[in-house]
Amino acid sequence: MAETTVSPRRRRWDNTRMPAVRLPDSLQARLRAALVGLISRDPKTDGAQWTERLIDYDSPPGDAGLFGPDTMTWRVHADFPGMMAGGVCALMLQTLHPRALAGVWDHSNFRQDLLGRLRRTTAFVAGTSYAPRAEAERLIALVGRIHEKVRGTTPDGQPYSAADPDLLTWVHVTEMWSFLAGYERYRSRQGGIVLTPDDRDRYFLETSRLAEAMGAERVPKSAAGVEAYFRRLRSQLRFDERSHTVLQALRSIDLPVPGGALFREVFLGAGAALLPDWAAGMMGRSRLRKARAAAAARSLSLAAPLLRRALADGVVARSHRRLGLPPPPV
Repeated sequence: MAETTVSPRRRRWDNTRMPAVRLPDSLQARLRAALVGLISRDPKTDGAQWTERLIDYDSPPGDAGLFGPDTMTWRVHADFPGMMAGGVCALMLQTLHPRALAGVWDHSNFRQDLLGRLRRTTAFVAGTSYAPRAEAERLIALVGRIHEKVRGTTPDGQPYSAADPDLLTWVHVTEMWSFLAGYERYRSRQGGIVLTPDDRDRYFLETSRLAEAMGAERVPKSAAGVEAYFRRLRSQLRFDERSHTVLQALRSIDLPVPGGALFREVFLGAGAALLPDWAAGMMGRSRLRKARAAAAARSLSLAAPLLRRALADGVVARSHRRLGLPPPPV
């Protein structure tokens, strides 16, 4: 990847701030603990490979990592509500690709530990976005080694490998499209922040470097390129019994935090609300299910300022301190 420099005149991420929302300190602490419980790795379930060493976001000072604070990547990935909803949307989209789904089906215990999978994805995205360069490269190498072991054959006889460049591109594009959609719906609309076509293109161009470092090929690098990519892939996608089973596991996931059922319904619905029309159509989503998703999206929009404030001193703020910068807007 190209070296990243930190501009001395770093432009503001957001051209308007959300209204300040405050809770009593005790409630704020409880909310923060619940959110950290959702996204933090659990040594009992998330595997030794991910718990050998925590990701270091604090040193070395001045290391901008793979992207840096002037990038759209830092801007988009900083928004917790948009990223959580986007992550759910991406997982739903990924169930439509039979070879990608086969890797999950054959090589993971998604029925018992889908939360662990989501946490590992969260750790990887956060680490490669915000950690110093060496830490980000360590994560890329680690995931690459894991991918090499994930291979097999689909029920209709197609060979698959998680290290297949085409599958890496599919996973990457579904994630980045969903993260950007989450940012636009749950951050931009609320704050009156207008993303320009150039902003969207820069995001896909920046994040394509990460996909290529993972081994992906022919990665689309603009918003138009991503839409064209989805159109090309549509003939390869399907919603089958395996897809349905994974989504059922997602809907029944047990979140071990206070109010876990409420968190689950809000984030699942808010993620489903991001689905493109063609994907929702393939999944046969009913009017009732779409209405519930829209209600969940409204709930997340209302709660988003509280969620952001609860995590205001998290990974993003630590990464700013590493670079000697003030914290980003909440």
